[in-house]
Amino acid sequence: MRTRVAFGVGFAALIFLLVQLGALALVPTFYDAGYQTVEDPTDPTNSVVYIGAILLATGVMLAAFKYDFDWAVRGLVVVTSGMLSWYVFSAVLPGVLAIVGAVAVSGALLAYPEWYVIDTAGVLMGAGAAGLFGISFGLLPALVLLTALAIYDATSVYGTKHMLDLAEGVMDLRIPVVLVVPTTLSYSLLDDDFSGANDVHDDADEAESERGTTDDDADDEPVRDAFFIGLGDAVMPTVMVASAAFFLPRELAPSLGVPGIPALTLPALTAMVGMFVGLFALLWLVLKGRAHAGLPLLNGGTIGGYLVGALASGVPILTALGL
Repeated sequence: MRTRVAFGVGFAALIFLLVQLGALALVPTFYDAGYQTVEDPTDPTNSVVYIGAILLATGVMLAAFKYDFDWAVRGLVVVTSGMLSWYVFSAVLPGVLAIVGAVAVSGALLAYPEWYVIDTAGVLMGAGAAGLFGISFGLLPALVLLTALAIYDATSVYGTKHMLDLAEGVMDLRIPVVLVVPTTLSYSLLDDDFSGANDVHDDADEAESERGTTDDDADDEPVRDAFFIGLGDAVMPTVMVASAAFFLPRELAPSLGVPGIPALTLPALTAMVGMFVGLFALLWLVLKGRAHAGLPLLNGGTIGGYLVGALASGVPILTALGL
C-alpha cells in the first residue's frame, strides 16, 4: 500500500515539475516570438477579464453536459490541445514538424485516450498555457489572478459544488482537462467505467472530484488505482512561477544559470518549492478519500514561496507585489 501511495505522489509531483520546467524554458522563446497576449501585462484588469472568461467557460461546459453536448466539449478540448502543443513544438521544432507533432497529439487523444496519452497532452498544454500567461500577466495581475481563483475554487467545491458537477461531466470524456495519476502501472483509463465514481455529492463517498476520484475494487481496497487532479491546478500556480521569472528585474533577481532554463531565478525557484508544499498537502488530503479544492493550497504555497524568494533576493516588497 505504501509503495502505491509513494508511486502516485511521486508521479503527480513529476507531472507538476514537468509543467513548471517546461513553462520556464518556453518563456523567453514565447516572448521573442511575440506571443504576449495583452497590450499591457502590468494592468490588473487583465486578471478580471480572464476570471470572467473562466466563469463563462464553466457555465457553457455545465450547460453542454446538461443538454448532452458532451461531444462538443471533447472536440473543443482536443482542438485546444493541438493548438497549445503547436505553440510548444514550434519553440523547438521546424514549422512542418511542429504541425505534425500537434496533429499527432490531437489524433492520439481521439484514437487512444489512455492515461499516459492524457498526461502527455496535459503536460504540453500546461507548459504552453502557463508560459503564455506567464509573459502576459505581470506580477500584480498574477497575484490577483491566483488569489481570486483560489477563492473561487474553494467556493465552487465547498459552497456551490458546481465544480464537482463539472468534474463529474469531464471524467467520462477522457480529455486532458484532468491529469490522471495512477497508483499502479496496471491501471487502464480505457477500462475504467467510473462505476460509482460520479457520485460526487454522496456524503458517504466524497472521494470523487476533480481533485481525486476513485476506482475502488469490490473488496474496498484502501488505495485507489488512480486519482485525478485538474489541469488548472498545475497551470495556475505555474503562471506565478513564470511571471516571477520574467517580470522581476534581472539586477534584483538574476538567473541561477541552470542550463536550458535561463529564466529560472531564486524567486521563481522558491515559488516552485512553495507550490510543491501545497501539492503534497493536497495529495495527503485527497488520499484520505475526500473532495478538496486544490488552488487554495497550491496558489497559496506558490505565492508564499515567491515572496520569500523575492525578499531573500533583496527585492523591495512593493516591487515584489508589482506596485
